[in-house]
Amino acid sequence: MLKALVTGITGQDGCHLAELLFSKGYRVIGAVRCVQTAKESLPPELIQCVDLVEWDMLNQRCMVEVLTEYRPEEIYNLAAYSSGSGMFNDAVSIGEVNGLAVVRILEAIREIDINIRFCQASSSEIFGEPIESPQSEETPFQPRSPYGAAKLYAHSMIQIYRRHYGLFGCSAILYNHESPRRGLGFVTRKVTHETAKIKLGLANELCLGNLDARRDWGFAGDYVQAMWLMLQQANSEDFVIATGKTHSVEELCEVAFRHIGLDYRDYVRVDTVAYRPAETVPLTGNAEKAKKQLGWQPSIDFREMVGMMVDADLQLLNNQFDGL
Repeated sequence: MLKALVTGITGQDGCHLAELLFSKGYRVIGAVRCVQTAKESLPPELIQCVDLVEWDMLNQRCMVEVLTEYRPEEIYNLAAYSSGSGMFNDAVSIGEVNGLAVVRILEAIREIDINIRFCQASSSEIFGEPIESPQSEETPFQPRSPYGAAKLYAHSMIQIYRRHYGLFGCSAILYNHESPRRGLGFVTRKVTHETAKIKLGLANELCLGNLDARRDWGFAGDYVQAMWLMLQQANSEDFVIATGKTHSVEELCEVAFRHIGLDYRDYVRVDTVAYRPAETVPLTGNAEKAKKQLGWQPSIDFREMVGMMVDADLQLLNNQFDGL
């Protein structure tokens, strides 16, 4: 039985990845800050399946001890300070966790077993303000936030360890990816959750910032599959994982409200405080390399994904209401 260690397993991507790995017969070790807190955060169907172990992103010795005990064949690093509105909060901690901690993991791999395969959840934010659109693996990087800079540092160090030590390490340059498990702090989930509340009579309006802002949104389940495929290759390389299509926040609202038979224009309001200008060059990914070399394709499109999220939020709110 193959063993995979997954950091950030309680998050959206970690849950989807754990389910994928289980379906392929893996033993999954969830590396978490606090085992008890993780048990309370994981979906019930995963709690009995995942081996949880305490893991400190700032403590390399802890990493070495965990790798010594479990000897995983694969490591997926999904743990990170969040993007979105938090990209500028606490630059020092962002640099420690999103950047330097990755090097600690690489060093732990070097010490315990150089044959461990490593995949880093990188981000389109390493492109920052891109000089071209869509962006590929060859597009120059110029991050515009501490979050993007830290991710780029990790990305660069993985390439160095790959070249200098022969370590099997790769970065999945992930564009925005969503699911019903996305946190409420992200605009996609905010839209679907508030749409569901309005449908149920629990709210009467949705306040948002710039409706013209555009993102390349895909489905999280598809993106973790790409990460798994990256570790099954003969050679380690970096891949852009994206749909190649952008949609505006206004389109997001239109699709979500249409799904429940309402017109978004009757409920959506622009919040001038939250308004941020749209990027001059949109972050749109060119995933042709992943399609050709990994055989990867998105399986769920934007409208299907949004509808799935609205349905899940309707169910969630109904369950909460029934429990009162």
